[in-house]
Amino acid sequence: MRLTLDALLADVPAEQVEAAREFYASRTPGRGPGGPAELRRARAQRSAPGAADPPAVEETAGAGEVRVPVRVFTPAGGPPRGVHLDIHGGGFFMDSAARGDRRNRALADALRLAVVSVDYRLAPEHPWPAAPDDCEAAALWLLDVARARFGTSRLSIGGDSAGATLALATLLRLRDAGAVAHFAGAVLQFGTYDLSARTPAGRRIADEYFLQAYAGHAGDRTVPDVSPVYGALDGLPPTLLIVGSEDVLLEDNLAMAGRLSAAGNDVEIRVYPACPHGFTGHPTALAATALRDARSWLRDRIDGRLPTPPPHPPRQGDTMER
Repeated sequence: MRLTLDALLADVPAEQVEAAREFYASRTPGRGPGGPAELRRARAQRSAPGAADPPAVEETAGAGEVRVPVRVFTPAGGPPRGVHLDIHGGGFFMDSAARGDRRNRALADALRLAVVSVDYRLAPEHPWPAAPDDCEAAALWLLDVARARFGTSRLSIGGDSAGATLALATLLRLRDAGAVAHFAGAVLQFGTYDLSARTPAGRRIADEYFLQAYAGHAGDRTVPDVSPVYGALDGLPPTLLIVGSEDVLLEDNLAMAGRLSAAGNDVEIRVYPACPHGFTGHPTALAATALRDARSWLRDRIDGRLPTPPPHPPRQGDTMER
């Protein structure tokens, strides 16, 4: 069998691809902060996030001893059909749940979902495992309150960049605890699945400061809670992976799709031409198409049009053999 990248490209209008190429050709590529001082400056210079209408309800979620702020959106068009747990990106050290307010309000109203966004703790002040601890606590809280609070226990999860990494790490924790069955689907956008610099994409980002800030203290960065590509990946919900053909992390997203599929999961990967990392947050028609595609995929899973996995028994410490 011969598999080419063209076979994986999403079917999008040619004019959108050309417009995206022109947009990125005229745009100076950004880069993340290169150290603590640059991070402090970047945080200070970040503009305030745009407000959603109606705004989010701010509250605290928790499980065990972990308490984490969350932002809750309920749909304007009637009771929720499901609940989506959103995990923001930002290299584990930037941004906040509030930065996704407008996007999450639009998702809530478009799919008639409740959307819960997690304001997890950021590195380097709170390095791993603080962020996945917070995301797991929010997920466990939803499992406990969703039926009474929102009238439905049908859940989904999603994230972009670092948020996709944390979403997958959260699912692995829930799977190992036997608590993943209520999740009907996961939408993972251009995740960072290897933080150990061992995979091809991982080596390309090996000198990025966010790796040191988030997991530099970890004795083994191939543990699945840090680098999910090294985990045992069976027993997970249907998953959609979204990535651009020009993303530095393309190879690891392809590898993750292959590993999820080989583990017996329902997985689909959509590669959008001419697009770099983070493209769904850029003002292009191609980004809007990718987000509509993701919403359509998620709607099918929330509506139960496609099967979800059976409950997975609890287990401890599974990792991929190396």
